[in-house]
Amino acid sequence: MSDAELVLRSTRVITPEGIRAASVLVSAGKITAVLGYDAEVPSGARLEDLGDDVLLPGLVDTHVHVNDPGRTEWEGFWTATRAAAAGGITTLVDMPLNSLPPTTTVDNLRVKQEVAADKAHIDVGFWGGALPGNVKDLRPLHEAGVFGFKAFLSPSGVDEFPHLERDPLARAMAEIAAFDGLLIVHAEDPHLLASAPQQPGPRYADFLASRPRDAEDTAIAQLIREAKALRARVHVLHLSSSDALPLITEAKADGLRITVETCPHYLTLTAEEVPDGASEFKCCPPIRESANQDLLWQALADGTIDCIVTDHSPSTADLKTDDFATAWGGISGLQLSLAAVWTEARGRGHGLEDVVRWMSARTAELVGLDDRKGAIEAGRDADFAVLAPDETFTVDPAALQHRNRVTAYAGKTLYGVVKSTWLRGERIVADGEFTDPKGRLLTRTS
Repeated sequence: MSDAELVLRSTRVITPEGIRAASVLVSAGKITAVLGYDAEVPSGARLEDLGDDVLLPGLVDTHVHVNDPGRTEWEGFWTATRAAAAGGITTLVDMPLNSLPPTTTVDNLRVKQEVAADKAHIDVGFWGGALPGNVKDLRPLHEAGVFGFKAFLSPSGVDEFPHLERDPLARAMAEIAAFDGLLIVHAEDPHLLASAPQQPGPRYADFLASRPRDAEDTAIAQLIREAKALRARVHVLHLSSSDALPLITEAKADGLRITVETCPHYLTLTAEEVPDGASEFKCCPPIRESANQDLLWQALADGTIDCIVTDHSPSTADLKTDDFATAWGGISGLQLSLAAVWTEARGRGHGLEDVVRWMSARTAELVGLDDRKGAIEAGRDADFAVLAPDETFTVDPAALQHRNRVTAYAGKTLYGVVKSTWLRGERIVADGEFTDPKGRLLTRTS
């Protein structure tokens, strides 16, 4: 302990054993010890006394669309990772779309890594993509270090990333299962979507009717059947339909290796509050009714839903038209995810340790980074967020760091002010001031 370079001291440190007063020792970017609050500061170490602000592990967001390169007018690594850092996120995993090229070959992965290398304010990893006809590329991508493979069961919204029908899904899943990889799935049934009423215009009720719950439920049931037959590991992305929860509960009870995420917008926003024409609230699957939201929270509490991620999916402001049928579907949430979830969680009787479990520990575990990220304990990376949980702020779009400052949270008052964010023992943002990019590119194997 004598070689510690930094000691972070707080009356409230969130550790795997619970919240306690502690001093966290850091050396060479790693946590070396978690000691009692009054532990002696080693000679030569710098003490950062955080008072009563909460020290929590940096969040790990495993569902982010950075869109760089190719659609950098929508978002980019510089702006996305600054927004993440401002919100207490220290690691993100980038989705294989909506960049050009998509991350569906090793060559395309290398392009993306090269673009990200000097722009990342936080650590960044990458998902690969599973498309019709790219089964031959899956194992090479796995060996190149992607954390798993994204597939759509319904149209993705961009032509270069087509969805998988049943037979191509089975072929991709079989190949991924052969090397014990992870398949992550946007689960909506395309046939039920096509048969749902399609009424263009500004009414949110019409849009909600066009993305019915049974499209999710049917697609998840199909995914479970295929995964059971192939003994594959699968992950359900951005669950919004509470009607699918019994299927998931049964699959887990049967021993299927299935995990499930949901998103801040499904947990904090409701269909009843979405104004007509306000397509900043549009996402797919959609934000549903308050009764549905209550059941999602219950599923988080009982472990049916494993984790919370942003599905940060921005676009230029002009694509957010007042016609829900044609507006781009995606919600930008990186900078506000912790505060939004904490605001709702505290009102429902959950503690910050629950939020850390859902947004850091379990997401790190999902992608196999739980030996490095997701907890304040010796041996992990010294990635932290410092949070004033009882302070509030009102969301001002002009204060957001993502490229196009469109947000469904504009004007909302949220609890939880991120005072600073630390990456491997270095403070990368404090009081709105950022350092130069210090993030590293992560792979599954290094």
